[in-house]
Amino acid sequence: MIRNVEVMVIGGGPAGLCAARAASEAGAHVLLLERDDVPGGQLVKQTHKFFGSERQYAGDRGIFIGQMLVKEVTEDPRIEVMTDATVLGMYEDGVVTVLKDNQHLKFRPKKTIVCTGAAEKFLTFPNNDLPGIYGAGAVQTLMNVGGVKPADRVVMVGAGNIGLIVSYQMLQAGVDVACVVEAAPNIGGFLVHAAKLRRAGVPIRTGWTVKEAYGNGKLEGVILCQLDEKWQQIPGTEVDCPCDTLCLAVGLTPLSELCWQAGCHMEFIRELSGHVPITDENLMTSVEGLYAAGDVSGIEEASSAMVEGRLAGYAVAVSLGYDVERAQKEVEAARAELVELRSGPMGGKIRAGLVKVAEKRGEAGC
Repeated sequence: MIRNVEVMVIGGGPAGLCAARAASEAGAHVLLLERDDVPGGQLVKQTHKFFGSERQYAGDRGIFIGQMLVKEVTEDPRIEVMTDATVLGMYEDGVVTVLKDNQHLKFRPKKTIVCTGAAEKFLTFPNNDLPGIYGAGAVQTLMNVGGVKPADRVVMVGAGNIGLIVSYQMLQAGVDVACVVEAAPNIGGFLVHAAKLRRAGVPIRTGWTVKEAYGNGKLEGVILCQLDEKWQQIPGTEVDCPCDTLCLAVGLTPLSELCWQAGCHMEFIRELSGHVPITDENLMTSVEGLYAAGDVSGIEEASSAMVEGRLAGYAVAVSLGYDVERAQKEVEAARAELVELRSGPMGGKIRAGLVKVAEKRGEAGC
């Protein structure tokens, strides 16, 4: 049996929650699918305060933003939230299959918004499979969701916002942060996060990387070394850094498998951190009625993901004929917010990626 759905949102993270809420506010009926047992995505473990404007909840902590968004969605009579629901596939006939409670469910949505987020990247080096080597997201989950101290002494790899924020959260949890190492010549995250670490005495080594890890059955330390201007290891610069945990915050890659399967026009865009679906100004892909919002269409901060979710949700409502005048104004407002969020030197990378997306739209038919 195939169940018809007006709007399906796949993924209950920042983008998905905001997409569902926006579509519903305009009058659409929404089915929100989340593979975990609770919605919220990365917000459930983000204890730091957000930047941006009041509309992006600046000054509020991610966990409280997540709780507020989940409350709004679960109390909305036009939104059905289905948790522990894993989307298995999207097919040419418009059917979406879902695994829920060991049952194989089938849906046919009029419109679909893919908000599947991203996965952590990893590094290749000798002994990188030793117990004690984690992605930053796993460490953050242990601390902020499970209440588990993840390490006694840690080396963090990556000085982007995730690496800097999680390092500071580990300090707050009583972990000795030996250092933060970054292969690039400059810190990639906001300097306000780096400043907090430096005030706490944590060294940040730019132009450094992990040469190898060592340990007998578990991580006991890492060998660090410097990199030259061509990103090659410099012999003789090795430093032994004893630690029981190595935390990798070396970037994210879009979880775009469903977009591939649905037949979206995909392109590898380095500035967006991987293969992404080419979308139009309303975030609709080359597949009619299929939209993509949040990290699945390019890695950014959660603030941008929430705004993209709102944009896609209202755009879907417009396409369905719901409250068209007001919803279109909300679409235009969301576009303006994204321009503001992506302004300045920190937004240069994403702007460059979006230029490439725009160049590919004709080829993709968007």
